Amino acid sequence: MSSDAQIAKLVEEIVGEKSNEEALVEAFGGMSAEVKEATLRQYLIRVAEINHRNKVHKHLQVLNKLVGLNLLPPRLLCEQIMSSEKLVFQNQSFWVECFQVVRKNIGGVDYKGVREIMKCCKEKALSFPAAIGSNILPQMQELTEVIEHIFNRNACLLPAYFIINEIQKADYQDTHWRIANLIANFIEEFVIVAQMLSIIGNSEKLPIVEHSSYADNLINPWKLDPNTLKLALRGNLPYEPELLQPQKKLLRFVLEQPYSRDMVCSMLNLQKQQKQKCIALEEQLVWLVICAMECSEKEPAHPADGEDMISSHTQWVWLHLSSQLIYFVLFQFATFQNIVNSLHDKLAVRNLRRGRDQLMWVLLQYISGSIQRNSITNFLPILKLYDILYPEKDPLPVPDYNNPFCTHQMAPTCIWIHLLKRAQSEHYNINRPIPTALKLHHEFLQHLVMPNNNATLCMGSDYRIALLCNAYSTNQDYFSRPMAALIETILGNSKNQSGAGGSQQLPTVPLSMCVLDSLTIHSKMSLIHSIVTHMIKQAQNKSTIPNANNMAPALVETYSRLLVYTEIESLGIKGFLSQLLPQVFKSHAWGILYTLLEMFSYRMHHIQPHYRVQLLSHLHSLASVPHTNQMQLHSCVESTALRLITGLGSVEVQAQLSRYVNEPKAPGNIVSAESEELNRALILTLARSMQITGTGNDPQSTWCKDLLTSIMTNTPHTWSQHTLQCFPPVLNDFFVQNSIPKENKQLLKKSVDEEYRNWAGMSNENDIISHFGAAGTPPLFLCLLFKMIVETDTISPVAYK
Repeated sequence: MSSDAQIAKLVEEIVGEKSNEEALVEAFGGMSAEVKEATLRQYLIRVAEINHRNKVHKHLQVLNKLVGLNLLPPRLLCEQIMSSEKLVFQNQSFWVECFQVVRKNIGGVDYKGVREIMKCCKEKALSFPAAIGSNILPQMQELTEVIEHIFNRNACLLPAYFIINEIQKADYQDTHWRIANLIANFIEEFVIVAQMLSIIGNSEKLPIVEHSSYADNLINPWKLDPNTLKLALRGNLPYEPELLQPQKKLLRFVLEQPYSRDMVCSMLNLQKQQKQKCIALEEQLVWLVICAMECSEKEPAHPADGEDMISSHTQWVWLHLSSQLIYFVLFQFATFQNIVNSLHDKLAVRNLRRGRDQLMWVLLQYISGSIQRNSITNFLPILKLYDILYPEKDPLPVPDYNNPFCTHQMAPTCIWIHLLKRAQSEHYNINRPIPTALKLHHEFLQHLVMPNNNATLCMGSDYRIALLCNAYSTNQDYFSRPMAALIETILGNSKNQSGAGGSQQLPTVPLSMCVLDSLTIHSKMSLIHSIVTHMIKQAQNKSTIPNANNMAPALVETYSRLLVYTEIESLGIKGFLSQLLPQVFKSHAWGILYTLLEMFSYRMHHIQPHYRVQLLSHLHSLASVPHTNQMQLHSCVESTALRLITGLGSVEVQAQLSRYVNEPKAPGNIVSAESEELNRALILTLARSMQITGTGNDPQSTWCKDLLTSIMTNTPHTWSQHTLQCFPPVLNDFFVQNSIPKENKQLLKKSVDEEYRNWAGMSNENDIISHFGAAGTPPLFLCLLFKMIVETDTISPVAYK
């Protein structure tokens, strides 16, 4: 029984009642799965041709019997019925009887098969007309009953979550109204679940953007899909429509906030190491630039005072945009070419000219710092911006170089100079003249950079040096002289100083923030590199001339101001921690080290928490080295460490300290090996963080136990009972379980008396030092000093040694 002819013959005999149903049962018992499928298909086609309702019922009941005898799988039966081309609502008898068979046997179908049956039911419903007459009402009723049976949770045919998932994935807008009503009621049952898994009104809420990265539990409500900018909602549930829309408003708000880079990366799950491009982020950066251009249009064209122009709200917006653009393009989350092309397309259809200089200033920041490391072709799209932003037929006048805004007005010319320099080095022909509007600007800079015009170049009240640095920072032939003038302003004339034996007064006036803001990022990086190089050389200088190693106050203050710029942190705070501090310590330049620590304590603000924790680790390493006769320096190291510990924000503590705990090496590098006071301050900071963030009540929160164990190993101590009662449960339980025995006062007094007799009985100074300074000696020396004061009212000079 394998050929098509034999199958057709068997089916014809059964349907034509030439053979009884037992013959079909017997035949099915010996068929393979493939033959059963073909036979069933032929059988359904033949039964569909019968017009008598009772006969159709009789023949389809045979199929129920085959299922009952386990000769026909329920899934195969249901799938063949639902996929039959003869199953149309116009064939009333066949339709009604078939759906009754499906309704009876669907309980034996696995959940995947039920899911396919549900999809077929939805497709069959689309064939019905909107107006259902009495002649097709029974067909719709049978179809509806099958769907209701699938939706019935008590029937356990298909997990309700799978049903809602299929409903949400497909477009059910065109579903027949009878079925749509069932679907709507089923969806309504999941609305409460969707509310439980989402934050009501989340699309209207905006986060408080902090300067440090968020913990995972705090950033989760704001996580977005990097491709669609939709909220990262769990499951395909009937969430509020507003929650399912791209959250452009949210991302724009965060991008507009200072110190928001880490939060943006966390929201979009961007990893620096992966260099993943985010088109949606590019679009929002372009949108922010266009908004800034529109804001510039509303400002007066000719402000009375240039300082007001620089300090206006719009200028702060441009300054922030510059920082954001550099960061996201530098880490390849956005592409410079795409941003410039998108800006060109949007500006080509808008008349936005008033903010053109600020836009070019923003682009100059990135171009000047990266054009030497990239091909000229990556920057050629910017030439299209010149065509739409500077269409004037007459040259623009040279701006007043006493006005700080002149650096912005000259930015397009500076970009042109950088492009020409890079094209020359690559032997690339740009093949177009400078725009007519910028000709006088270009001639002014070319005249200014000539050696005969700046033979006595020095920093005055104008911004000519800044203009030269910005325009020629990629051309060392012209860049060295203006940069040397900046350095000399904060260092003084080194020749005069050496001739005066180091007694000449050092410069005290630093470069103003206005001057530093007028420099491009590339120029700032060159400046801070020169400052760090000078400090390291000064630390290595072993001159015997008094005060020869004193650092100029102008230098220190300028350096501290430069460290605040997040765009240059690779040479700034990173260089401070990884290069400058180790070199100064290695050279034993204690005066410079003291100055740097004081600077960090009192002049450094808004430093990222991971840098502060890294410095804390460095300070513990410094404190472990004995500083004989350097008590003031040691005190400065400890006070700086104390400021770092107490200055950690409550949200930052767990995020930063757990990084060290989870590293393979022990967390001793953020724990003081000697200072019990610093370790107590660390524990109090940890307690404060746990209380405020609510993370101290979970007994499973064990991330800090390694840290606490390290503290107790280095500096064993106890806490008073009333203090322990105020601690979070996690800390309280730890110190109760790891309490140290109290000293017996009588034994302590006896030990001190014995050590004092040893002291009094020793006459040789070397014997005293070797005995009391030996490793493993009981820590009783301070008690010994107190007893010495009580007994003799003085301290022996040997004790200081």
